[in-house]
Amino acid sequence: MLIRGAVLETIGAPRPYAASRPLSVTELELDDPGDGELLVRIEAAGLCHSDLSVVDGNRVRPVPMLLGHEAAGIIEKVGGASDLTPGQRVVMTFLPRCGQCSACATDGLAPCIPGSAANGAGTLLSGSVRLSGGVLHHLGVSGFATHAVVDRRSVVPVDPDVPAVVASLLGCAVLTGGGAVLNAGRPRAGQTVAIVGMGGVGMAAMLTALAHADVRVIAVDRLADKLALARDLGAHATYTPEEVTEKAEVVIEAVGHAAALEGAIALTAPGGRTITVGLPAPDARISLSPLSLVAEGRTLIGSYLGSAVPARDIPRFVELWRAGKLPVEKLVSATLTLDEINSGMDELADGRAVRQIIEF
Repeated sequence: MLIRGAVLETIGAPRPYAASRPLSVTELELDDPGDGELLVRIEAAGLCHSDLSVVDGNRVRPVPMLLGHEAAGIIEKVGGASDLTPGQRVVMTFLPRCGQCSACATDGLAPCIPGSAANGAGTLLSGSVRLSGGVLHHLGVSGFATHAVVDRRSVVPVDPDVPAVVASLLGCAVLTGGGAVLNAGRPRAGQTVAIVGMGGVGMAAMLTALAHADVRVIAVDRLADKLALARDLGAHATYTPEEVTEKAEVVIEAVGHAAALEGAIALTAPGGRTITVGLPAPDARISLSPLSLVAEGRTLIGSYLGSAVPARDIPRFVELWRAGKLPVEKLVSATLTLDEINSGMDELADGRAVRQIIEF
């Protein structure tokens, strides 16, 4: 079938992206789903720093590639026998789990080995490519398009009462930020949780922390507008990196910059945990005192996709949303059309956006 999508042709194009237009919105052919795959009509897709990191070259991927990894949509066709049926809404997740490798046995701690290999190659989990003209898949999703073919193991079904915009945010921002809180941070009553970096992932982490009873939550960011939003959403205190003095037992770093991680480590109280979910440039390095980890009994944890098992964790987040404890729709800072995607990348690069959503 003929679809319309945003294809990255050039990595490292100059700013502003609205002028250089690294993403070309074009028509291309999409094959039918193979066995164990689904054809999904995309309803909503979020712009995330993981997309920007491919555009600006911080995370080099093979091109041409149809970007987009945070999305939700409606199943239109099922390839082979499946437990899912046309008409169901699904959340797309950017790391498929085969369920059979040694990493999948770690309960979310380690990324799936075949899933990671497929993501690096730009294929679906089966190794197939369903896009025409040599265009590759982004993280098994390619959600910046009217339709996508995805592996069954890249989606989690949700009930119709979960709106498409909310469902899309569950697949990356909430799984990554919220998952880091639930699966790696595990705050207890009376503790303080600090979030460093109040973009979409950081805000989702903050909301998840606020859903815990008797936990103090502080937000750290350089931008006054983001700190104001954090206060509006319930943060107990907000600081710039230069202002913050209090320590926290759980610190989530969601910036993806070495200096931010160093600051997050410095914020961590004795006996506490620093969880990093950001994706800095591959050559980024930090300065760290190993003695402080030992003498103060602190832990530094890397958390990819929030150390989540999507099939387990997305229903948990849905229940929090239904209970009014996870109002993730408030993270949407703008709604875009697909044709506005390059200017949306500028907003993201400038740090102004929390979550921009493309609606189809």
